[in-house]
Amino acid sequence: MLDIKINKTETPKAKPAKDDPLLFGTIFTDHMFIMDYVEGKGWHDARIVPYGEITLPPAATIFHYGQGVFEGLKAYNGENGQVQLFRPDMNAKRSNRSSDRLCIPQIPEEDYVQAIKELVKLDKDWIPSEPNHSLYIRPFIIGTDPFLGLRTSAYYKFIVILSPVGPYYPEGLDPVGIWIEDDYVRAVRGGIGEAKTGGNYAASILSQVKAHDEGYSQVLWLDGVHRKYIEEVGAMNIFFKIDGKVVTPMLNGSILPGITRDSVIHLCKEWGLEVEERRVAIDEIKEAWEKGILEEVWGTGTAAVISPVGKFRMGDEVMQVKDGGIGEISQKLYDTVTGIQLGKVEDKHGWVVPVE
Repeated sequence: MLDIKINKTETPKAKPAKDDPLLFGTIFTDHMFIMDYVEGKGWHDARIVPYGEITLPPAATIFHYGQGVFEGLKAYNGENGQVQLFRPDMNAKRSNRSSDRLCIPQIPEEDYVQAIKELVKLDKDWIPSEPNHSLYIRPFIIGTDPFLGLRTSAYYKFIVILSPVGPYYPEGLDPVGIWIEDDYVRAVRGGIGEAKTGGNYAASILSQVKAHDEGYSQVLWLDGVHRKYIEEVGAMNIFFKIDGKVVTPMLNGSILPGITRDSVIHLCKEWGLEVEERRVAIDEIKEAWEKGILEEVWGTGTAAVISPVGKFRMGDEVMQVKDGGIGEISQKLYDTVTGIQLGKVEDKHGWVVPVE
């Protein structure tokens, strides 16, 4: 168990008013968690301090070789007045898997979750009370060794910051448009596609800009070898309901193992739906659309939870999913997952963790 020292701010910031727009990741709470690592000493000096700038040497590893990983989860005000998290142990596990891939020392799962709980507990008054609002939690680990040679860092910082947020997409649960990328690739098997690290997302920026310029919210990536198998969307895993079956790309080493993805698979199976995790070719989706059996498409992720997809664009062709509206399963999944997170729906899986 961590011995966390707490240094409360003497100048609390004004919290957003109820009618202030909470654009994702633009406002931050009063405090942050920091813990240091030194080779030979391990993780130490766990502390919560006022939110503010951090000082790093210009030669720090993170700036030059990108040795860093991050996570994303949320805190909610439950129906019973209890502040709660959703499957934070899964974030801790995934962070350690990402760290292994980038040669970053692991953090014990219980310490990882404890750090998040203590910080959220201190800044819980920042959790918005409006519907579809929450407190976004961003834990990250960066290499800070002031050395320009390509090697693993001897020094790291584990930092957690908090941000009150509204809906990830301004349109809320309205179906979004997806651009299918056929020029660039994001990741390949054996690379870092399954690690939650900055390099993964840097590779997607150019395509994201192109998609936004064309009026589309996200990019759907194809595999980097055959350029025909669907992988994931920029900020989400992707699901298709084809002729009654729920189909999603299998985890193959280049796809992020999403926590909401895992939750959705569990729920769909419980509801008696046939779920297939396998390779999904874009031609299969196009054929299903042409036959009229592409019934629903949705993305899953921490930020948006469930995001229905209303249309795809590949090249000059636009494929509208059914009537372009929200599908029955998409809506049910959104209501169930958010209901569990907020304590409105019974948690049969032990996914909700109270912040005591």
